[in-house]
Amino acid sequence: MNEHKEKSKNTDKGKMIWYISIAIGTVFILIGAVYALNGKTLGPLKPLDLIVIGISLYFGPYGMYWNIKNKRIKAIEARLPDFLRDLAEASRFGMTLSDSIIVAANGRYGPLTDEIKKMAAQIEWGVPVKEALESFKERIKTPLVERMITIIIKANESGGNVSDVLHMVSHAALEEQLVEKERVIEMQTYVFVMFIAYGVFLATILILAASFFPEMYKAGSALAGVSTSAGTPVTVNYKLIPEVEFTFVAATLINGLGDGVIAGVLSNGKYESGFFLGFVLFLAGYIFLKLMGLA
Repeated sequence: MNEHKEKSKNTDKGKMIWYISIAIGTVFILIGAVYALNGKTLGPLKPLDLIVIGISLYFGPYGMYWNIKNKRIKAIEARLPDFLRDLAEASRFGMTLSDSIIVAANGRYGPLTDEIKKMAAQIEWGVPVKEALESFKERIKTPLVERMITIIIKANESGGNVSDVLHMVSHAALEEQLVEKERVIEMQTYVFVMFIAYGVFLATILILAASFFPEMYKAGSALAGVSTSAGTPVTVNYKLIPEVEFTFVAATLINGLGDGVIAGVLSNGKYESGFFLGFVLFLAGYIFLKLMGLA
């Protein structure tokens, strides 16, 4: 019952952060839209500033929460093979699985140490080792941990050689982590290319805003009222330049947010991991546009 409450608490915390962020972000967006329709500003903040802040709140807080949580889980998984190997060595000397966990609680396994101590405390209080392991599995709640702990529970219930099973599980966990690291390294190349492409996109906008658009404006102003020999007026619709610039602003924001989310999916296989990257690129792109005077 306690492990389900803890799992529900962690899940509800993440959802609560997301829902509150969405609510506050929506308020900013609505205020920005109202000011934009009325052609007013809120002190030094333009309507677009308020809208960007609102959209950032959709992704930033939850993205930071998820990344912090994910880093902790990854750190725990990184030490899991060491813990399983020590359990196997203790079992080899005749200790039961329960005693092995209690002994392992005195070791140092980084962030995993606290979780092991919780298991050891539950066992010392009389909780069956199966329930203690199930509680551990629910607290971490990752595919790797779920598979490893399920195998250990089945091996312990069957009454076989738990030491050999623990050695096998430890080796399997280590191999899976190595495969995952190789996959992440391979995907980093694509992520790097996406960031470079986004940088090139921003550089292109910078060139257009710094040289092309001003020259077009000058040319349009100079040709105003000029006609050809046939009497046809020569015009350059330079008055549309602000609308074109706004299109570039929107494209930059959408591109930054989309690239960030996709980069997160490529890196970790989950869209949540891309929320923070999308938030960073989204804000970085907008700050870049503000410095250029386009936003």
